[in-house]
Amino acid sequence: MRFIADRMLGTLTRYLRFMGYDTLSANSLEAGSTREDTALLEIARTEGRILLTRDRELARRGGEMAIFVEGNDVMAQIRILRSLGLITPAVVMDRCSLCNTELRPATDAEVEGADYVPEERTSIEFFLCPRCNKLYWMGSHGRNLVASLRKNLEPP
Repeated sequence: MRFIADRMLGTLTRYLRFMGYDTLSANSLEAGSTREDTALLEIARTEGRILLTRDRELARRGGEMAIFVEGNDVMAQIRILRSLGLITPAVVMDRCSLCNTELRPATDAEVEGADYVPEERTSIEFFLCPRCNKLYWMGSHGRNLVASLRKNLEPP
């Protein structure tokens, strides 16, 4: 499943990327364009992506290739996508949360040259975004995301 999200869904975009979903963001388009909605629809159509939007009119224009995502709470938004059968929430961390590029295993030299690396590195798998050079690993942020998904998405 591949998505493109409007500017109002930045947090959802990052979460989807952490879950391994190829998710483009309207934030990569030129800001202030009066044709942004048309560009989003065109990208969705030509690339076979589902448009996620907080704009009811844009969702209406997108028809079957668009989903109106209600609310500001990212967990509620994830529940909507899960209930539609579009995603299976699980943290896989194989995409850069910033630029959507697929991650690759980091070399020892890349880990050593990073701005910040945890002191205890035993049995930690590191990944690197080849586009923006961001280093990833399943640290406290990833574990907190996993816990938050579990807590907020389990049936009552």
